[in-house]
Amino acid sequence: MGYYDDHYEHIRQKQKGNRGGAFLAGIVGAILGGMLVVVAIPSLVKWDVLPYELEQTEEKQVTVTEQPKVDKSVAVDVVTQVTKAVNRVSDAVVGIVNIQEASFWSEGGEAGTGSGVIYKKEGNKAYIVTNHHVVEGASRLEVSLSDGTKVPARLLGSDVWTDLAVLEIDAKHVTNVAEFGNSDVVKVGEPVIAVGNPLGLQFAGSVTQGIISGVNRTIPIDIDQDGIPDWHAEVLQTDAAINPGNSGGALVNIEGQVIGINSMKIAQEAVEGIGLSIPINYAKPIIADLEKFGQVRRPYMGVELRSLSDIPAYHWQQTLHLPPNVTEGVAILQVVPGSPAAQAGLREFDVIVALDDEKIADVIELRKHLYNRKQIGDTMKVTFYRDGKKKTVTLKLAKQSL
Repeated sequence: MGYYDDHYEHIRQKQKGNRGGAFLAGIVGAILGGMLVVVAIPSLVKWDVLPYELEQTEEKQVTVTEQPKVDKSVAVDVVTQVTKAVNRVSDAVVGIVNIQEASFWSEGGEAGTGSGVIYKKEGNKAYIVTNHHVVEGASRLEVSLSDGTKVPARLLGSDVWTDLAVLEIDAKHVTNVAEFGNSDVVKVGEPVIAVGNPLGLQFAGSVTQGIISGVNRTIPIDIDQDGIPDWHAEVLQTDAAINPGNSGGALVNIEGQVIGINSMKIAQEAVEGIGLSIPINYAKPIIADLEKFGQVRRPYMGVELRSLSDIPAYHWQQTLHLPPNVTEGVAILQVVPGSPAAQAGLREFDVIVALDDEKIADVIELRKHLYNRKQIGDTMKVTFYRDGKKKTVTLKLAKQSL
């Protein structure tokens, strides 16, 4: 190897050494640069994760300071169709307190509470509709207004058949009067609101909401508590909660109009959400009669009746002498002297089977025809059996005298 060979070999060795030093310097620089980045990043970047995730991630070594909680008081003025409807009627729904005086056999005092609806203000008087069973047996009546004021009330009239009653109070205490709606156009599924005093005056003005569950319902009513239905009440069915004390209160539509007077609920262990209300269109003529006359002026026949189905079959042939094919009708047990029935010639043990050529199966159907389709002074065709023979008479209906 000559000089040039040695010289070039020396240069190659020197270049090789220089490349190794540069490579080592590069590695050291990369390590130092990475350490600077790691130190700088936490001060420049916020972790985009939830605080509890940071606390649970040990590798990140981040301490989160809990932010103080801020309580905000929010006042929201919520106005809906329901609140508007309630505002329209709530002041017109009152409490009715039934007070019975003490006798030798009883302690007396407050016998119960119910609800009522102020429906008219005229002159210095205001008028309230409620249920007959709310005021029944009262010696005195008080009305508790929406502001808690209690005023004496006078009973103008009460009707056991429709379970309605009308009271009168001084109008100076009345600020709002309910508006009657049209119960004939009520539809199943329509929203309704019940307003009243469930469980007494402690919960006065309570509001429950539901829907109309059924229309044109008929419920058997046993007025004399003998186990035999005397009447079929025509009612609206609702699932709005109706509890003791709601009786006589208002069932209103979404416009705040009264479409029913709450009367009862089906209270059985297995039954929930079946409340019943007297349709206001059915109640209007009753209310008008009670307000004006103190009673409902119904047409009067002057007979005591019993459904054939409530009489032992033995008497159908042996006592009433009916043909074997006659199994439905109403037997006359007594005829009041001088009554329309007596004047038409009807007698004891006659069996009525039709009125105005419409078949009559029992006492309830006879009363419905008489009370709902006839007026005082109308004539009525009566078809009946006497001693096995079919006969017909026409009588003129009169007003029952007290």
